[in-house]
Amino acid sequence: MSDRPTETAASGRPSIDVEDLHRLVLQSLDDDQAVEVVSIPLAGKSSIADHMVVASGRSTRQVASMATKLADRIKEKVGRSPRIEGLPAADWVLIDADDVIVHLFRPEVRTFYNLERMWAFGDEAAPKAASPGA
Repeated sequence: MSDRPTETAASGRPSIDVEDLHRLVLQSLDDDQAVEVVSIPLAGKSSIADHMVVASGRSTRQVASMATKLADRIKEKVGRSPRIEGLPAADWVLIDADDVIVHLFRPEVRTFYNLERMWAFGDEAAPKAASPGA
């Protein structure tokens, strides 16, 4: 039996559960030593995705490497490449894997944009740091 995901009848693309994709993203970032990984649940708050993951790299080189490896892992699992923006400069890289959106930043850029606060929607508790098994 193959480890490849089964294809959905409608799209012809391999199917992957949103939570499995979310775990894949968190594990990939953990493997690549991302800093301050935060996962923000968006299900029921926004139609753009079910999860937003925000993380930092120590340099543009690490941010670019994490983004490239994550995109490769997603392509291997899902069967198609996610959309990526910002890779050439690698100050802020957006990886859009449909139901999971990932923002990778250099620390200074992350502090400036403060996406975690913007997406908290006034929740009393700040978003929790994510763990790969979560």
